[in-house]
Parts: sequence; C-alpha cells; structure tokens
Amino acid sequence: MKHVRATLFAACATTLLLSACGGESGQAVPATPTGTPAAPASAESSAPESSTGAAVPAGDVTPPGTELKLGERAVVPFKSGTTKSGTIAITVTAIDKGENADLAKYGDKAKGITPYYLRATIENVGGTDLAYASVSLRARGADGRSTGVIITGSLDQCKSGSAGKDFTTAGAKFETCTLQGAREGSTVEAAAFDKGDGYDKSPVVWKK
Repeated sequence: MKHVRATLFAACATTLLLSACGGESGQAVPATPTGTPAAPASAESSAPESSTGAAVPAGDVTPPGTELKLGERAVVPFKSGTTKSGTIAITVTAIDKGENADLAKYGDKAKGITPYYLRATIENVGGTDLAYASVSLRARGADGRSTGVIITGSLDQCKSGSAGKDFTTAGAKFETCTLQGAREGSTVEAAAFDKGDGYDKSPVVWKK
C-alpha cells in the first residue's frame, strides 16, 4: 500500500490546487477542473446482464459508456506506467459519504467540502504482469458531471491501495479506495473509470 502526498483542488470562481501533508502548508497554482459529463450507454454499447444481475462484457471488454450498479463488474483494458498493459476487472462496491472533519489536515482550504470514499475491488483478468499497479476512479454528481472537486491521497477512512508484486496472474485481486469530494449542498451519486482510449470521453459509470 502506498501513501502519496495529499492534494485537493476545487472548481470555483478561482480554481486552486492545494497541497497538505501533515503540517505542510499548501501552494496555490492554477488548475483546470474536469467537467465532462458521463455519456449514457447506448443500446449498442450497453453490456448485457447475467442471470445474477452482474454486467457481462460484450466481447472482450466492457464498452465505453456502459452504466452499471454498485457491485457490478466491468472488464477494461489497462496500462500501468509506460511498459505494462493488460486487462483488469473493476467492481465498485461502495460510495461512502464522509464528514468535513475528516479533511482536517487540509485546513481552511477544505471548508465546505464533503469527502466521499469510492471503494473498489480490482482483479487481474488477462494474467499479465501488472505488479504494483494502481487504479483511481472519479466522482460524479447527480447531474452525471464531475463534482469539480478532486482530492488525491489517503485518509484513515479511505486508504488507497495498489497491487502487490504478485499481481501477475489471472484472478489476483486487491482492494482500493479513491478519495473524492463534493461541495456543500452537492452529493456524489456515481463513480467513473475514465482511463484509456474511448473511456476518457465515455467512462464506465457505477451508479448508486
């Protein structure tokens, strides 16, 4: 498990990138928020469902734009760094709401921000060497768009996980949690995977 330097940025009239780690003070620099809406799945791209209700990929992988429920599994192509690639399965198991007090280490910069914890299980499907890989998700609001708040790093309530050295065979798994946030008065209603060709414009989305 890796702990990285925590950062937080929020989309507002003046968008800032903030840093906080223990007692360190943050430096503000311009940042551009992500605001691309999650594209709905079309009839052609929607993954069929099995008798258990879990999504079954059409072909080798789950098509971009597929909408799933929590607990359903998506199979997607995946690149780790510049040299490793393969196929993984992502199952988003929970979207948990935290408390603003959980963000105490960010100080006043976290005022009005509610943290959300996107929990997932990652499985090596292709059996290629993806040791030490990490997977992150993005929060989506009720309107299907980015909340405009992105927090990276870990809290005690949400530990980001990465694959171990043995994540090299089909069936190997690890658990992870992506720390995200929403402004006061807004909520996180979905988690999105938006990495790789096609998924950057039409993410796979898990809805509550």
